[in-house]
Amino acid sequence: MNERLRQLRNYLGLSQEAFGETVGVTKAAISRIESGVNSLSDRMILSIVTRHNVNENWLRTGSGDMFNPMSEDEELDMYIGRISGSEDKFKKNLLKALCKLTDEEWNVLKKIIAEMKEG
Repeated sequence: MNERLRQLRNYLGLSQEAFGETVGVTKAAISRIESGVNSLSDRMILSIVTRHNVNENWLRTGSGDMFNPMSEDEELDMYIGRISGSEDKFKKNLLKALCKLTDEEWNVLKKIIAEMKEG
């Protein structure tokens, strides 16, 4: 499980400290688990599964997909939550700017992106 925890954390793009904060433990605790010194407790597994929508079977055994399937709305909520919880001002400001677009501005953005794909 220690290697799968590292895989998950890296996939999410989180440092040991940032990942630990999401599940209520320290950077040192994550480091000890990833290095195999400590094991994941059932409580921590539940926290990881709940917070990050991780497939518990994958985390425990490596079988199946890393994440549980989500609806499009659930996936969007997760991404927005991840950005709003980060300290990256650029991502937050970009998300806020996109949320303020009018329908006409969205259409302009769609046209720009379509033209970029053609080029």
